[in-house]
Amino acid sequence: MNIDKVEISRLKMPLKNQFETSFGRLTYKDFLVVSVHSGDFIGYAESASLPYPIYNEETTGTVSYILKEFLIPKLFSAKSIKHPTDIHELFMPIRRNNMAKAVLDGAIWDLYSKQQGISLATALGGHKSEIDVGVSIGIEDTVEKVLEKVEQFIGEGYKKIKIKIKPGHDVEVIRAIREQFSPNIPLMADANSAYSLNDVNILKQLDQFNLIMIEQPLSHDDIIDHAKLQEQLATPICLDESIHSVEDARKAIELGSCKIINIKVGRVGGLTEAKKIHDLCKSHNIPVWCGGMLEAGIGRAHNIALSSLDNFSIPGDTSASDRYWAYDIVTPEVMLSQPGRLQVPDSPGIGYEINEAVLNQYVIDKELFTKELILK
Repeated sequence: MNIDKVEISRLKMPLKNQFETSFGRLTYKDFLVVSVHSGDFIGYAESASLPYPIYNEETTGTVSYILKEFLIPKLFSAKSIKHPTDIHELFMPIRRNNMAKAVLDGAIWDLYSKQQGISLATALGGHKSEIDVGVSIGIEDTVEKVLEKVEQFIGEGYKKIKIKIKPGHDVEVIRAIREQFSPNIPLMADANSAYSLNDVNILKQLDQFNLIMIEQPLSHDDIIDHAKLQEQLATPICLDESIHSVEDARKAIELGSCKIINIKVGRVGGLTEAKKIHDLCKSHNIPVWCGGMLEAGIGRAHNIALSSLDNFSIPGDTSASDRYWAYDIVTPEVMLSQPGRLQVPDSPGIGYEINEAVLNQYVIDKELFTKELILK
């Protein structure tokens, strides 16, 4: 796999509606699109980073820096890249910076799939032709607004409703949803690390609502206190921010810190590591699902391909494009094939074309890198 050039575009895309979690409010997505060129083939991926270090330590700026100063030079200096898994090994000497690694890893996976004439899902070992998808509802000003959105998304057929919670916006919100809608609606709560073990009595109250899971209730880097909490809860705990690698997943499973794991490609450093976590969890009967980071169409395409693996048995957060964007950067846009389901593309690579007109509308910076420029 001979790499001719790498291009980094920085985009600023306004969200249709603001999205709030326990760690902040976003009105736009500031992210990178990376394209890797080899002959007539181009592989694409987008960074999962946010403009502020509020989900993890990375930002769009740090991702850009690590790509330019370390990862792209390593890519061009590699003697041989035969398979995308080689990228994972190539980047191992660089600590963390998983979102930076993931965007280049993903572009190489897309490039490889296109060169092989197979879909990204097939390249990863996926077999599903369609996947079930859910939707994530941010923190709203009132319970009534949350209920309005729940009603809308139930009507659109989404297979799972995720509610963002934080202290003071938790038990009563979930109670209101259960009282207004069928108790059989697949419902979960996502805390984004907003609680501590001192809040165990609040979290135990959520057991009465038959939730699929409570996602990351405690600290973003914890697996020990989560094990203590899981012992006291009937509701399964799902870990998100705490899992950065297959080793983290192994330790969390052995400690009993969770019963479900959320796999986000950016958080774990790329598709190669994501697949390893999937395989480990499958061997321990731990179901997984694919979380979202407000991705535009390229990132959504990568998530769809990953979710085609068989242990992704819980609907993920990869909703349709028009949930977040007035216009997406891929064509066709990501649309539900039927209520609550997305089709897994079977054409080479991610299965979507880049809508250059829309992408260029949101580009605020662009840089091109070649081996000659990097290694001179």
